[in-house]
Amino acid sequence: MARSRRATVADLRALAGSMPGVTIERGPKGNDVYQVSRRSFVLFRTPRPDAVDPETGRRYDDVVVLWVESEIEKQALVSDESTPFFTTPHFDGHSSVLLRTSRIGELTRDELAEVVYDAWLARASKTAARTWLEEHRLPPNPTGGAQPRT
Repeated sequence: MARSRRATVADLRALAGSMPGVTIERGPKGNDVYQVSRRSFVLFRTPRPDAVDPETGRRYDDVVVLWVESEIEKQALVSDESTPFFTTPHFDGHSSVLLRTSRIGELTRDELAEVVYDAWLARASKTAARTWLEEHRLPPNPTGGAQPRT
């Protein structure tokens, strides 16, 4: 099976924007916030003091927040050192993971798509999520997200 090409920020925007019922809002500093049912699922974050370069102390200016279905899913993503996902103490107890856009190419487009789909499913209405899963012939994941394609 051919390996998917490396993911880009353009892929992230296209995938998030292609999901049903999505609106793109602008944060107070002009950052993009992708929402479904008025609930954010992908958020381009502005620099904050909780996400900094450990060597320079400079705030990361390329952090994206992606919602996840559960703490279990979050921990699976951030504890896997082969992925670029991370979290900070500010997000303790919050159902989301962080991703620096400068590291997005460490994911394939298919891997990124799965995370975006799961983010949308975590925030969409149960009816919209069920309809999307049925249309894409994906069984519900026991943890709530889309089953990976095999």
